[in-house]
Amino acid sequence: MSYTSSPYSSGNAVKVVVIDAGHGGKDSGTLGTKTRKKTEKDISLDVALQLGKFIEDNHKDVQVIYTRSTDTFLELRERVSIANRAQADLFISVHCNAASPAAYGTETFVMGMHKSEASLQTAIRENQSIFLEDNYEENYKGFDPKDPDTYIKLSMRQNVFLNQSLNLSKKIQDQFRERVKRRDRGVKQAGYYVISYTTMPSCLVELGFLTNKEEENFLHSTNGQDYMASALYRAFREYKSEIEGVTFSQEIVKSKPKTEVIATTVETVLETSKETKKEKKEKAKNCEILVIT
Repeated sequence: MSYTSSPYSSGNAVKVVVIDAGHGGKDSGTLGTKTRKKTEKDISLDVALQLGKFIEDNHKDVQVIYTRSTDTFLELRERVSIANRAQADLFISVHCNAASPAAYGTETFVMGMHKSEASLQTAIRENQSIFLEDNYEENYKGFDPKDPDTYIKLSMRQNVFLNQSLNLSKKIQDQFRERVKRRDRGVKQAGYYVISYTTMPSCLVELGFLTNKEEENFLHSTNGQDYMASALYRAFREYKSEIEGVTFSQEIVKSKPKTEVIATTVETVLETSKETKKEKKEKAKNCEILVIT
């Protein structure tokens, strides 16, 4: 993995973005309903790579850095180190959630003290990747993912980028709710390691609950991943526009068609969800759809 720091990185521009696909390799993340081969690590990577592709295709001035681009295990501290060494302007970590089968919806986290037991438990679950690392006792002295006191100490860290992190997170949740019609569980604070030690605006996105059958099906689908990635992209585009004081035209990104390209929007997808399985299967054979509006 190689990259260079951008000479343009500053608080008034977004020129370097680090996209972090959660888990990977021996760390599968949540298994969901355990009815599918793919787990959180796979969905997080698919959406992260799609998000990066959208940014690269539409913003040639932005350098996109992936903490991982394959199914590899990466220590939490290395994810943080990649972002800090690159002097990134933005850090986005992509994950999927887990809870009871009834829980569903999207939520985005920034660093800080958890306001609920649910937020604490989510942070504890994600941070337990540490236990899969070699020499974790030495590398994370004083940081025990299972100890609630750890998160109290973590919340005392000064975060000069909190307002920017909150700003981006709100835009992400707005896009999920308004454009992809997902349940909005809100922007929250919690002690995730990867967004607590980065030195730039950072957020951790939970795309949905793989323990909820309907949401799991959505996030495993090609359309579901495309629309979640494009929602993240639109939030990024809006954030970049606001930070830099410029207006970006509405871009459309299309994959290479097999026979023809069908331009579609999230609203169209909601309408076509009423199509029969046979119609959907036939349409999938004829073209590949990948569009941002």
